[in-house]
Amino acid sequence: MASNAHLPAARMAEVVREFGPYPGAPAVHGVSHDGDRVWAATAAGLLAIDPASGEVQRTLPCAADAGTAFDGRHLYQIGDSQIQKIDPQSGRVVGTIPAPSGQGSDSGLTWAEGSLWVGQYRDRKIVQIDPETGAVRRTIESNRFVTGVTWVDGELWHGTWEGDESELRRVDPADGAVIERLTMPANVGVSGLESDGAGLFYCGGGNSGKVRAVRRPKRA
Repeated sequence: MASNAHLPAARMAEVVREFGPYPGAPAVHGVSHDGDRVWAATAAGLLAIDPASGEVQRTLPCAADAGTAFDGRHLYQIGDSQIQKIDPQSGRVVGTIPAPSGQGSDSGLTWAEGSLWVGQYRDRKIVQIDPETGAVRRTIESNRFVTGVTWVDGELWHGTWEGDESELRRVDPADGAVIERLTMPANVGVSGLESDGAGLFYCGGGNSGKVRAVRRPKRA
């Protein structure tokens, strides 16, 4: 397991916008981004949110109690210990695979390098899986509870949430070592995480029912 030793100093996360809560959606679980819209997994299903206005543009009814991902064509959504593959145009579920833990511990979800990457909350792991079969290709261990996960520009980030404290962490995909830490404000949890591919992370806010945009650190 990745060690707590020699953690880099944390910086405060810069929350630049908040959206929600939304009617019928008291909690936000997973989040994703399709290049235009933010998708949020809620009790009402998947909400497509305009990131400029914060307004819900569409709702896709489905089981949506954990992470969400987008592969450029399809959405993937963890619900009822399965990962559903969803056509975002019709809302139809076109396939399912078992979620890797099979025990409701699966939390975050993202797409990268032709694979799905699943954050496993209680197991403190990120697993890379085959999107067609669910077979595990790789396991990265953490020393914190893992919520959302995202890849952006070759960087692997995940959310943590323990007690009243949440962070966004950039980790080495080879061994899980923590490279960078962004601390969320007090009592602001991160239940899901996705990059917009540019300057922002979108974070699910758990039982707050909110989605928050956080500034991604600039690179030299």
